[in-house]
Amino acid sequence: MARTYDLVLFGATGFTGKLVAEYLAKHATGLAWAVAGRSEAKLREVLDGLHGGGKGVGLLVADASDAESLKGVVTAARVVATTVGPYAKVGHGLARAAAEHGTHYCDITGEVPFVRRSIDDNHARARETGARLVHCCGFDSIPSDLGVLLLADRARELGATLEATRLVVLKAKGGFSGGTAASMMNLMREAERDRGLRRLLRDPYSLTPDPASELQVDGPDPVRVRWDDDAKVWTGPFIMAAINTRVVRRSNALLGHRYGRAFGYEETMSFSRGPRGLATASAFVAGLGATLLVASKEPTRAVLERFLPKPGDGPSKAARDGGFFRVALYSRASSGARLEARVEGTSDPGYGETAKMLSESALALVEGAFASDEGGVLTPAVALGQGLITRLRAAGMTFELKAGR
Repeated sequence: MARTYDLVLFGATGFTGKLVAEYLAKHATGLAWAVAGRSEAKLREVLDGLHGGGKGVGLLVADASDAESLKGVVTAARVVATTVGPYAKVGHGLARAAAEHGTHYCDITGEVPFVRRSIDDNHARARETGARLVHCCGFDSIPSDLGVLLLADRARELGATLEATRLVVLKAKGGFSGGTAASMMNLMREAERDRGLRRLLRDPYSLTPDPASELQVDGPDPVRVRWDDDAKVWTGPFIMAAINTRVVRRSNALLGHRYGRAFGYEETMSFSRGPRGLATASAFVAGLGATLLVASKEPTRAVLERFLPKPGDGPSKAARDGGFFRVALYSRASSGARLEARVEGTSDPGYGETAKMLSESALALVEGAFASDEGGVLTPAVALGQGLITRLRAAGMTFELKAGR
């Protein structure tokens, strides 16, 4: 089927969508690409504000709730990238259409239930049509997924596999948008009334193809304050671990357990060392627990939502430019070797760096730079692998192995 566009960005009028459109306007040179969304007027405003005035960029009007308009998007494009969320509410139609019509797809979801349903609904059909559906192509979960891939490939060079592996967020500075808040509140709302969903969220292997075949090395995500001997800091729970760890475990399973059958994985965030770090980490854990308790019930959740940013709101350009993140990954290999990697970004992780990661994932799909010969609902590591690491390094991110210990 002839496709009009190499790439279509769906949701270009949203906060993150605009950032992705700006990135593509500067970097998608020589490609035929378009923006898509519900409002033609708002899409034209986006195009007018792009580098070069959006000259040559196409425009498609489509609604996430209109299956026929979504078919028009995916059949016009070789690749579709979407920032439209909450994905559990409005994302299923586009993913389904992409799988059905053999269109490669990527998004920035951090919603475990959405990815699980996409696997169940779309994986088999996408394998038939050759479509690569790559979820979680932002700060959720590329640093985790590709960072572990970097370690695993190094272990293979040593004739070993990975065993106990963890990611520690060393430092990060970033903002919070209304779209992210809406996705989180929708997830809490759905979990309150669905016991099966609560079980899914607690299951560390919820995204693996066959959880029963796993060795079940991992249990629940860490929720307590702990001392990390490698990072030399106190650590507490990392809220994004709930999606990142599941994505990494899916990568290992889809790769035939290339990371290892005894591979275990967890994520934490760091605080400073010493009594002050312990006190800060403890206060954070208490505050996080209280916030989740408030968000878990409708009456108090409604009060909390009044204080959260609204959809379309987000950090200023100055705030985004002043953001960054640095994470370390530590692993014990089956050979006894101690491995370490670092992943870093130089702008707000959830917006500047996420726009970069989604854009580069989409461009890699356009170029056909696949790490896998088969379609399906894949992860960044499985679909794009080391080639995406190379692209992101060229775009300014750091992926590096530290000297062995």
